[in-house]
Amino acid sequence: MNNSIYSVSQLNQAARLLLEQLGFIWLTGEISNFSQPVSGHWYLTLKDENAQVRCAMFRMKNARVSFRPQNGMQVLVRANVSLYEPRGDYQLIIESMQPAGDGLLQQQFDALKMKLASEGLFAQNLKKNLPHFSRKVGIITSLTGAALQDILHILARRDPTLAVVIYPTAVQGDEASAEIVQMIELANQRQEVDVLIVGRGGGSLEDLNCFNQENVARAIFRSVIPIISAVGHETDITIADFVADVRAATPSAAAELVSRDQKELQQQLLYKQQRLEMAIDRLFQYKNQQLKQALLRLQAQHPLTQLHQQHKQIQQLQHRLQFALQQQYEKKSQKLTALYTRLQQNPLPYQLKRQQQTLNQLHIRLQFAIKKYCQQQQYHFTKLTGQLDHLSPLKVLNRGYSVTQNMNNIPLTSIEQLSQNQQVKTQLADGYFFSQITALHKEK
Repeated sequence: MNNSIYSVSQLNQAARLLLEQLGFIWLTGEISNFSQPVSGHWYLTLKDENAQVRCAMFRMKNARVSFRPQNGMQVLVRANVSLYEPRGDYQLIIESMQPAGDGLLQQQFDALKMKLASEGLFAQNLKKNLPHFSRKVGIITSLTGAALQDILHILARRDPTLAVVIYPTAVQGDEASAEIVQMIELANQRQEVDVLIVGRGGGSLEDLNCFNQENVARAIFRSVIPIISAVGHETDITIADFVADVRAATPSAAAELVSRDQKELQQQLLYKQQRLEMAIDRLFQYKNQQLKQALLRLQAQHPLTQLHQQHKQIQQLQHRLQFALQQQYEKKSQKLTALYTRLQQNPLPYQLKRQQQTLNQLHIRLQFAIKKYCQQQQYHFTKLTGQLDHLSPLKVLNRGYSVTQNMNNIPLTSIEQLSQNQQVKTQLADGYFFSQITALHKEK
């Protein structure tokens, strides 16, 4: 038997500590005696048919409540049990408050979210990538909802050639979840679209409840076709958002994800054209530099035979240059033609034709410039060849001069290099002959 004698303060403190050991509890009841003094805190009573309890909700907590409590309203609260020691009043300190119906839905939402997450349905590595270029998109939503009109309007503005298949379904009510599952399975059976948008406009938690059902979540997870969840407004979060491959903040945002802006395509085409022109310019400059270096090497070689060989090499380089330019041009033209063919399927603006005309003109100017440059280099080469030929030792021999060498092919330039009975070789313009020294005479 505990024989301790408590003071009133000690008793109230002990009672408070015992009550607070209960931790957080969930409680539903009817609001009465609601008040909000200048401090911003809420004070109220929760009651049912047989009992009532005083409650307090401090300003930092009640600022998160999305509605204004009213007397007579049924609510679901999460609270700590406590005791106000100065008066000995037993009370609840409320942490969160929701309308009673929404509170039950929120509990079901949290439980299902935890269950599916533990099974791996939200795993990021299992999510499918959206197609880079969609040809046909499927929309699972209500035919009469504003969400469908928003999606169709944006698709028509951004990419009017994108085909759309609508899978009509209810998006609110008891039968909605079963219809949504049926449409997801139907789209996967037909395999006629590249991506699916599943969603509706905004609403209360109860309005969006069909997208928080387990059968809808598992149908989205099983889908082979990538699915974009576009439910409600940006602040609305559903189980479908967690399971889907991509979550869009709104149905309009989902439409922008699956469509490609024509202006963007036009900019890409212009960028590729500019890259092609730059690549051709760089290749031309590189080959032109190679040609100049080959000409410098040719000028450094003196013998006529090497001169002819260099001439052949220059011709080969010219052919290789023309062939490389032609090959590069054809390769880039094929890529451009392929892109142009794809873009022809879309009603691109008139500017695309103007860009094609500009490209054709650049092609003609490039071919003309290459031809003109090759002609100039050929003329310059012919001129250099004539100059070298005029300075050739063979021309000197043709004018009656000759070159005398010893038997080791060393030119003889002094009488001191000769001896009696020595054999020598004399080179004329059209041949050579051998002779023997019989007498030597040195000039005084």
